Amino acid sequence: MNPNYYYLLHLFALFVLTAHTFMAFANPAPENRKQTMIITGVASLLVLVSGFGLLSKLHQNHFYPWVIVKLMCWLGLAALAGIVFRRPNLRSELSIVALILILTALLMVYVVRVQTA
Repeated sequence: MNPNYYYLLHLFALFVLTAHTFMAFANPAPENRKQTMIITGVASLLVLVSGFGLLSKLHQNHFYPWVIVKLMCWLGLAALAGIVFRRPNLRSELSIVALILILTALLMVYVVRVQTA
């Protein structure tokens, strides 16, 4: 499969995951929980699968340190939507954590990976 398809799927799923995570921050009402958790769960799975597809196609399955950092960022971002429904009083702190995780993941792929290639 062409790596561009994995890349497009990866970016689309990341946008969906990020958008619905921040939507959960904006309105953590219990009636929105089920739909938000389904969408973020599916998007998170697509991010993981497409990310490993890209790793396979572009880097021949070499597991670089930046990949581990990105996995930790993915795991944290995937968990935040569920956490905000349990602790809605922490919305502002969790949104800052989400922004830091997203920035770290972007730095890993667009700065660190490029420098090590």
